[in-house]
This record gives sequence, C-alpha cells and structure tokens, in this order.
Amino acid sequence: MTCILAIDQGTTSSRAILFEAGQPGGGQVEGILRPIASAQEEFPQIFPAPGLVEHDPADLWASVAATSRAAIEKAGIGAGDIAAIGITNQRETTLLWDRATGQPLHNAIVWQDRRTASQCEALREAGHEPMISARTGLLLDPYFSATKLAYLLDTIPGARARAKRGELAFGTVDSWLIWNLTGGRIHATDATNAARTMLFNIRENRWDPDLCALFDIPAQLLPEVRDCAADYGRTRADLFGREIPILGVAGDQQAAAMGQACFHPGMLKATYGTGCFALLNTGETFIPSQNRLLTTVASRLNGRIHYALEGSVFIAGAVVQWLRVGLRIIREAGEAEVLAARADPGQDVILVPAFTGIGAPYWHPESRGAIFGLTRNTGPAELTRAALESIGYQTRDLIGAMQADWGAEKTGILRADGGVTVSDRVMQFLADMIGQRVDRPVVTETTALGAAFLAGMQAGISGGPEDFARSWALDRSFLPQMPGMLRDEKYTRWQRAVAATMQF
Repeated sequence: MTCILAIDQGTTSSRAILFEAGQPGGGQVEGILRPIASAQEEFPQIFPAPGLVEHDPADLWASVAATSRAAIEKAGIGAGDIAAIGITNQRETTLLWDRATGQPLHNAIVWQDRRTASQCEALREAGHEPMISARTGLLLDPYFSATKLAYLLDTIPGARARAKRGELAFGTVDSWLIWNLTGGRIHATDATNAARTMLFNIRENRWDPDLCALFDIPAQLLPEVRDCAADYGRTRADLFGREIPILGVAGDQQAAAMGQACFHPGMLKATYGTGCFALLNTGETFIPSQNRLLTTVASRLNGRIHYALEGSVFIAGAVVQWLRVGLRIIREAGEAEVLAARADPGQDVILVPAFTGIGAPYWHPESRGAIFGLTRNTGPAELTRAALESIGYQTRDLIGAMQADWGAEKTGILRADGGVTVSDRVMQFLADMIGQRVDRPVVTETTALGAAFLAGMQAGISGGPEDFARSWALDRSFLPQMPGMLRDEKYTRWQRAVAATMQF
C-alpha cells in the first residue's frame, strides 16, 4: 500500500487527489509524495438572503464520496493500494446533526455568512472580546463557528434541549466528513479546526468551559480533539471496497502551510485562491497580535502545539475573476498578465478590491471597492495591472503586521501557492512590494499535499516533517528588483487609497 488519498473539501468544490508515496531521499522531482490522479466537483452555493451563505450538507458529503471514487478509478488502482486518507477542509463552516440518524438539522452555515454580526457586536459591547482573544487568539466575528452554532440552537425548535440530552452533534466540515466516512462511529476533529470555533482554548489545548457557557453551548455537542496526524477511524467497507484508515486532518490553511513545509518558527506561506491567507509559524510561542491579526494553531503533532499568526484578505485571485466576468476585459485568467504588460508606465492607477469589505489588518467589512488615479488615457490594460498589483499591496499589509508582532528580522522567505502564483508578473511584483524573496513550489496543490503528508507520516510510509521538508521542491524564486524608495512611494499611495476607501 503506497498511495495516500487526500480529500480537499473547499468552499465551492470538493477535490480528491491520490499521491504515491516514495521513500525519503528517493530523488523524485515532486518530492516523497507524487500526485498521480485527481477529480474535482463543484456544488451549489445557497444564499437565503443578503449576507447569508449556506451549503447543503448532503452536497458536501456526496461530492467528497464521488471525487474520491473518481480519483481512485483514474489512477487505475484498488482500495487495497491506499494506505491512508488525509482530510483538509474549509474552516469555520458549521454543521449540526442527529447522532442517531446522521441527518442534519439545518444547512451548513458557511464561514462567509454574516447573520450573527449583531450577536457579535452585543458581545463586544458587553466587554467579552478581550477574554475571547486571550484564550482563542481570535477576534469576535461571525466568521467563526461559535455564534453560528448558538444561532442554530436558538432557532431550530427543540435543538437546545436535545443538545443537552446528548442527542445532537456539532462539527466543522472535517467532523461531518469523518462521521460519514466511518458510518457514525467517530465524532472527532483536529486541533487546527477546533481552534477556529471560538470555543477552543489554544493556550490550554482544550474546549473552554467558560466560552461554552458564554455562548450557551452544551459540552455534549462537541467532538473529541485529536492531533493532526492521528487515528480517526476507518472508512465503511462499502464506500471504496475495503476499510481505509483516516490518519490525517487539518484545516485548509494549516494544511497548506504543512504542504509548504513551514514547520519551523519564522517560516511564512501565503495561499492565493479567492482570497489570500498568510500564516507565519511562531513555534511553541503564543503571540497575541497587536495588529489585528489572528493567533491560531499551526499544527498539533505528538500532543505539541505550534502556533501561527494568520492574516487574510478577501479578494486576491477573485480580482482576476472580476476582470473576466464583471468587466469582461479578458476571456480567461491567463490573459491578465499579457494585458497588464501593455499598461502605460506613466499611469499609477490603484485598485482597492474591497468588493466584500476589507480584511486584515483593517477589518472594515462595510467598505466597498474603489479605483484611484484614473485619467482620460486609462483603459483595460491599466485597470488590469492595478488589479494584479492589488494582490502584492494586500500581502504587504499582512506581512507588515506580522513583522510588527513577531519582529521583522525573524521572518524569512515567503512561500507562495495557489492559482495566481502561475503569473510571473504577480510573483515579481509581490517580491518587489514586500522586499523579500518569494518561492513558488513545483507542487502548487499544497493544501491537499499537506493532508497527504499528515496521513502518510501517521501511516509510516512517507517520513516525518524533516524528511518532507527536504523533499520540498522549488519551481522558481523571485527576488526584489524595485528600488526601495519607489517601493515605499507606491505603498504609501496604496495606504492613502485604503484610508480613503474606508472613509467613503
């Protein structure tokens, strides 16, 4: 058994990738885990009202089961060739189901959902945010699971009483998948997902009774918290033809950090999908952010927690989609780089892509997008260049806040992954703007790769963190080329544009 099945359950689609495990130091170009087959399936997004986002739990499970089977079929292998399964998932999305029947009581409330904003504001006004942040590392925001779960218990008739009787189960998406994969035998999560619920004390490594009391969450609802590499039970035999052990679980951004081999303090990764999520490993040191970043669990291996500072921006790769779908000035994403190269160098147009508000470190959800510096000669090329450059500016916002919290001299090379990293232009501007080297890996599906690493390590077939780190393969490095004075001038204009946007 030399293959690992990585399940990557995302916000808009589910993907399964089969990795073949080689031996540490085996000389494979892609490292000790080589992708050999994959399958992906989108599923519907549900928008009951403005600001509300839901998923049908049945869609999440069905798409995972279908893509897993499809990847196995494409690879031309049998279930007997699969040593283990690793799971990575969209974080914070909240589900509630019946323990006896396995049936959900409501649609999953997605991490993007804002329905509990007023509850968060009331808790903030009551002075609870400092205690929440001190214990969880999080800001008081509807982004996280606690207020979503409280909403479900408050609005579903009889749910709170049933929860207290132990009849119901809460979980983030990983727990829901584990429950279904194991036929309801295992109700568990890992420390990285637990850390995003706003109920888990990441200093004490346990569910926090005071936080559960604050949100009125019965402890009987909560899954058992395990290491990222641990035994999560075995799949039902009827799913794939035999029982397969589930041996690795991590939230998507933490899995991406592990897929980038960011195991040591000071290592930094940024994943560019719809948005951008940057994580800085701070080792076993809990760093309370003074710059409105999140402190979170990077990993828990052998019972030991490594922490991270995390920053997120809402629009990164999605700005290219806006050029294609909204403005219709490109037909496919790859055209953006070519069009931006034609922009007039004398024009300095700045786009602040606050289409759904501004994320870290500003946290201004009411803002909307704005464009500055337009002239009579501004056209599609200049707008495209401004859109691509916004990715670099926003990343500097995050890294600047991280350096202020952690110390600029402690941060090193940025490892970048995700869809937009295929653009050399974007990567070069990113290096220019942050003034640091940016590395792009050979395997860019780092989220699934991280899940496969965890499962492979627990299965004993792909080595530990140091073996995996040695196998990490570089595609290309981008070094800063922009003069420091010009870099600072451009970034100062960006900061003025952001300030003006937030005041509008």
